[in-house]
Amino acid sequence: MSAGRVLVVGDLITDVVAVLAGPLATGSDTPAAIRFSGGGQAANTAAWLAAQGVPVTLVGAVGDDDAGRDRVAELERAGVDCATTVCPDRATGTVIVLATAGERSMVTERGANLRLAPRDVDAALAAVPDARHLHLSGYTLLDDESRPAGLRALAAARERGLSTSVDAASAAPLRRVGAAAFLSWVRGVDLLLVNADEATVLAGGLDPAAQGRVLSATARRIVVKQGAAGAVWVDRAASVAVAPARRVAVVDVTGAGDAFAAGLLAAWLDGAKPTVALGRAGDLGALAVSQIGARPAP
Repeated sequence: MSAGRVLVVGDLITDVVAVLAGPLATGSDTPAAIRFSGGGQAANTAAWLAAQGVPVTLVGAVGDDDAGRDRVAELERAGVDCATTVCPDRATGTVIVLATAGERSMVTERGANLRLAPRDVDAALAAVPDARHLHLSGYTLLDDESRPAGLRALAAARERGLSTSVDAASAAPLRRVGAAAFLSWVRGVDLLLVNADEATVLAGGLDPAAQGRVLSATARRIVVKQGAAGAVWVDRAASVAVAPARRVAVVDVTGAGDAFAAGLLAAWLDGAKPTVALGRAGDLGALAVSQIGARPAP
């Protein structure tokens, strides 16, 4: 499949994933399976897009360290073109992920990702004249340091006639910046992806279809991801599509939303109808939760 080149802008991270054998024993020891692997919402989505045969370029930043070089090398082996800025004054970002069968909590140091600048985005866009779509990780907008790069990415994409999508990223930092500010930053995007918690922050405690209708005042299309409850697509024409989740044994939910986004984008950019795009997204999300780690298995 090829849906045209996609630029994915945002974080490239080292994940330290601990899949806990049981509830976290605060102040004591909890057995876990621990793995170091590539992570970052944008990088994960790029890897899942490449696994589907979509030409993809990741625009991000790493430190001048072994971790950064390793993260870029593994993405390139996976078929992702990397337009990464090397920052000598910041280490490559790291996230500690504490995962149980149905949930994960993250402790984050974004590191060099905060150094991504508007000029890096402009240079990457200039280097890929075949790009047709820009996908932005919301984390880029949620920190003061990296926000100018995220805003520039959306503006530059519009200037060049690219379609755009944004993944809202995470409920806690959305609460910190406030719904009104975030929605002003993403106004006019073609596709906004939110999970259930993010949708509640941005649109209130409504049912998913109603949340989508509220958010359609900002974005042309909304997808509300509900985990095991499936997903809902709402667009400005008041069209609503619903897809159930796949029933699989859950091992680790890290990166499931990133895989979902990649499946959705690949299908939608290839002209699929909403129900088909949601189905493709659900397939990749189910594959992601059935393994440890946030990337496609080699």
